[in-house]
Amino acid sequence: MTRSSPLLALRAGLLARLAGDAPLAALMGGRLRLYDEPPRGAAPVYALFGPSEASDDAVEGARRHRHAFALTVFAKPGSARSALEVAEHIGARLDEADLALSGHALVFLRLKSLAALRDERTGEARATLSFEAVTEVAV
Repeated sequence: MTRSSPLLALRAGLLARLAGDAPLAALMGGRLRLYDEPPRGAAPVYALFGPSEASDDAVEGARRHRHAFALTVFAKPGSARSALEVAEHIGARLDEADLALSGHALVFLRLKSLAALRDERTGEARATLSFEAVTEVAV
């Protein structure tokens, strides 16, 4: 039996949670724009899955994984606010959310930080959300 990846299950749960969010879609130009890689030629506002890590966190026979991951929101040119509004909305929707995960159960999901920064080379503004989560393999 092949076990599903806890990282992929968590990402799918995040996408499902955010997919039907009309206010978020409006902030992002009409639809959810959360990608694995920067979309070729796409103008912001969009978000990317950033660095993520799942480590073993087994407890008393339960197969668990501790996750640390980031989402980065890229702003419209000249508008750091556009990234911050999207990031704050995503943070509010995901912090302590109860997500359905395929092959896994979400124990908790917590927003750890929200940071705004500007790339010194390009001047591009972005906001990065850092999350922590624990998932457990469903039996």
